[in-house]
Amino acid sequence: MSFFSDFKAFLLKKDIVTLATAVVIGAAFNKVISSVVADIFMPVIGVLTGGTDFTQKFISLDGQKYATLEAAQEAEAAVLTYGNLIQAIIYFILVGLFVFLFLRAYEKTKKKEEEAAPAPSGPTQEELLIEIRDELKKQNS
Repeated sequence: MSFFSDFKAFLLKKDIVTLATAVVIGAAFNKVISSVVADIFMPVIGVLTGGTDFTQKFISLDGQKYATLEAAQEAEAAVLTYGNLIQAIIYFILVGLFVFLFLRAYEKTKKKEEEAAPAPSGPTQEELLIEIRDELKKQNS
């Protein structure tokens, strides 16, 4: 096979198409999660923390005091922006919480579907083997 036909066969495998679909859906789902966290959860966190903007929390390493992070950056001072880390941790926890709640709700609907469709009752394997044995006995006698 040529390079292009091998490449085409690789791209059109079912698992590759499924993976590509999952990546696209995952990217779209990421936007939904980001919006829920940024537009719903973070304002609530802001209210609970008294309107604190964590992204403005910093430590100046040159020993000077600056009123804002922008002022420190304009002075070209070395700063540790620990507020960004706090914001990222809060964001990570909230994303994890949202994904957990979403998957938990999904699992509940999945369980309801499984409970709604009971397996058809039929003879067990032992019962079938007993019937076969009895039938063979009848034929041999």
